[in-house]
Amino acid sequence: MSGTSTTIDDVAERSASGTSPHGPGAAVVAPPEGTLDHDHGRGPLTHDTFALHLDEALAATRTVLHEHLVQGAASAATGGRPVVDLWTDLADQVGGKLVRPRLTLAAYLGLGGRDLGAVAPVAAAQELLHTAMLVHDDLLDHDETRRGRSNLAGATRSRLAAAGTDGSRADVHVQAAALLGGDLAIAGAFDLVLSSTATPGERLAVTAQLVRAVQVAVAGEVLDVSGPLLAPGDVDPALVAELKTATYTCVVPLACGAILAGADAASRASLETYGRALGVAFQLVDDLLGVFGDPRVTGKSALSDLREGKRTLLLACAYRGAEPADVALLDQHVGRADLTEAGAAVVRDVMRRTEAPDAVRASVAHHLDEARAAAAELPAPLGRYLLDLADSFADRAA
Repeated sequence: MSGTSTTIDDVAERSASGTSPHGPGAAVVAPPEGTLDHDHGRGPLTHDTFALHLDEALAATRTVLHEHLVQGAASAATGGRPVVDLWTDLADQVGGKLVRPRLTLAAYLGLGGRDLGAVAPVAAAQELLHTAMLVHDDLLDHDETRRGRSNLAGATRSRLAAAGTDGSRADVHVQAAALLGGDLAIAGAFDLVLSSTATPGERLAVTAQLVRAVQVAVAGEVLDVSGPLLAPGDVDPALVAELKTATYTCVVPLACGAILAGADAASRASLETYGRALGVAFQLVDDLLGVFGDPRVTGKSALSDLREGKRTLLLACAYRGAEPADVALLDQHVGRADLTEAGAAVVRDVMRRTEAPDAVRASVAHHLDEARAAAAELPAPLGRYLLDLADSFADRAA
């Protein structure tokens, strides 16, 4: 793998900005009210008007997120400084590339939606749900940094240390903050849906999708956490990727946009197929980067997955193709909490000998082809936008 960052967030931003034909990134310029028709009429969107509307809708979504977090912190003031700190630390983790809101907005606009008041809060809800997943995932992994910065847990520990609380006394408070901060973000996602101007039926259908996202992601996390207790061949990495990542990252955001736009069953089915395929491809590439990526570029350790013994497709392919001597090397090093870079290099050599990285790339290519086929069934410019996203991701997965 090259050292290029291949997170789905990075690729989605490039696919919707100057490095792809979809226009510049969004800036906060307007509140989420009114429609996106302006002087463009009610006819089908052109490529250019789609890009313009997506930028405007992203700006509105950023505004909704900002206002939700500001109002939450203001309301929390009656609870005292620790509650305000929790909201502040949560707000510091929200934002970034907004890939999940982008997918909701793209589906909505591409399938005929125009009402900012209906879609912006729902798009913002996708980002808060994502934040909750990150906060809780870091808690499960005992991580206190993300992409080189302190996460919610890390910020809490730093504040406690400054006040003279450290060690095991601080651990309880750090873990509680991460748990409760993630809970706040989940609740906030549902709160944002309630604030949408969509019809009650549409809000109910979107709420059901968010419930689906949480339940499926929890199932994926359970399988991921329990995976190291099983032999590599006894875990289905593609299923874990679909449950833990694809559903809440791609499938549900696209489905929510389609629901609000009143899309037909065929379009919703194509979006479901696209989202599942792209999300699985993303997770498979992420697993490759977890072993072969450059941490300075990816922001992710190249040792943690191996130390954990994470049951990825990469590891399964290595075991499947390994000779007995290489199986012994994998058994010796994978899953060691004290694994060194030298030990990791031995594992990487085994993986290369068994052609495990190539097998994973072939699986990524298969899933991206499936995504492209689904995108081709959708109306332009939505289909083109999603096709460009898959193509951009393929370039960075090579």
